[in-house]
This record gives sequence, C-alpha cells and structure tokens, in this order.
Amino acid sequence: MSADVYLAYDFPLLSAFWTMFWFFLWVMWFVLLFRIVVDIFRDDDLSGWAKAGWLVFVIVLPFLGVFVYVIARGRNMGGREVAQARARQEAFDSYVRETARGGADRPSSVDELARLSEIRARGDITDEEFRRAKQLVLSGHGPAEGPGPVHSAPGR
Repeated sequence: MSADVYLAYDFPLLSAFWTMFWFFLWVMWFVLLFRIVVDIFRDDDLSGWAKAGWLVFVIVLPFLGVFVYVIARGRNMGGREVAQARARQEAFDSYVRETARGGADRPSSVDELARLSEIRARGDITDEEFRRAKQLVLSGHGPAEGPGPVHSAPGR
C-alpha cells in the first residue's frame, strides 16, 4: 500500500492563501502610493517645485520614494487629511444652512398664509378678501407686501 505524501507547500489551500496575501499586499501598496500622491498635491506648505520633486521621486523610484516620503513627511499626513475633511464638512454645513434658509428676503407661502390668517383674525380683512388673497398666495402670484388689508381688484 503506497500512499502519496503531500507536503504543506503542495497543499492547494495554502497556495490560495499565499496568492491572496500577495494580492492584498499589492493592493495596499497602490493605496499607499495614491495616498502619498494625493498628499503631495494637498500640502499647501510645499512649493510647486517641491511638489514636482517629490512626485518625480515617488514615480521614478516608487519604493524608495514612498518610504522616504513617509519617514520625512508622514507625521502630518493625517493632520492634512483631517483639515481637508473639516473644511469639506463646514462647506457642506454652510450649503445646507443656506439652502434650508431659502430666500430669507422673501417670506414663504406658509409665512404669508399665517400672516393673512392673523390679519383676518384681527378683523382687518373680510372672509372674501382672505379667500382671494389665499388663492393668490397658493398660486404663487401674490405675496402681500406689507401689513394691512389686502384689497381685491375692482370688477372681480
């Protein structure tokens, strides 16, 4: 009874693990390389010539260039990324505030209807005038300009 002996390096599962390990390292290398290229362009402290020099160094001698960059300038990479993320978040928050505020100089139709309701409750306008003004506001043709009674056009 002769049985074949398989060693650990012949085992197909181990080969798959090694392939996945090398593929993972290869992907991580490109992630690191692209993060460094992005950081070179993001850094406002570097002059244009310094950025060009680092970029040439990282592209021509990628392993040496990446490792030297990480050693020389890696300490502040996280800080620059956090600062850019904060700036993006502040710009987004500002945009949301401006959009939510809408036209602050022009009251919305809800504000107009509330103001008309108050005027009617005080007795400054009749129910018919309120109905006409409400129709104008809802159709988008008639924001009331100021406090006071809303008059209907003659002949209607």
